[in-house]
Amino acid sequence: MKKIAILFSGEGTNFAHLADTLQGSREIVLSITNNPNARGIEIAQAHNIPLTIIDSSVYECREAFDEVLVRTIKEADADLVVLAGFMRILTPVFTDNIKAINLHPSLLPRHKGIDAIRQSFEDEHNEGGVSVHWVTDELDGGEVILQKTVQKNGLSFQEYDSAIRTIEKEALSDAIKVVLS
Repeated sequence: MKKIAILFSGEGTNFAHLADTLQGSREIVLSITNNPNARGIEIAQAHNIPLTIIDSSVYECREAFDEVLVRTIKEADADLVVLAGFMRILTPVFTDNIKAINLHPSLLPRHKGIDAIRQSFEDEHNEGGVSVHWVTDELDGGEVILQKTVQKNGLSFQEYDSAIRTIEKEALSDAIKVVLS
């Protein structure tokens, strides 16, 4: 049985999808949020997934937070860490010690960082999409595992945003299967 840890910061919609769909040879052994008010906390509780809240705001620096994060993950003995809306820039304290993948809502290397959906919608390309990539100490810079695309022609921003949020879930599930097979 492959053990997965999920990190999230907000609504937890991608976390919820994974909690609903991962089964068989994969088990979510830990969920971690850096936000004590994250709505994803309710998802962990509803699925009886072990939850740890590590409030990033109480740490003096990113490295101190990352040390606690790494220790917590290692204690769970996870085979893979999945960043599902985890809104933290991670330092080498994390990236040198933890095998992790991240979902990003653009076709990397385009539009790294925040507001990627809007930037992707407004760029000159006919398609946008999502990427799942390995986490490194370069923001959204790790090797891409897979990408899924959305044609933008004729879509409003709201329609495009909705399409991106739909394929995010598929991409994350598919990438976990690829990485753990």
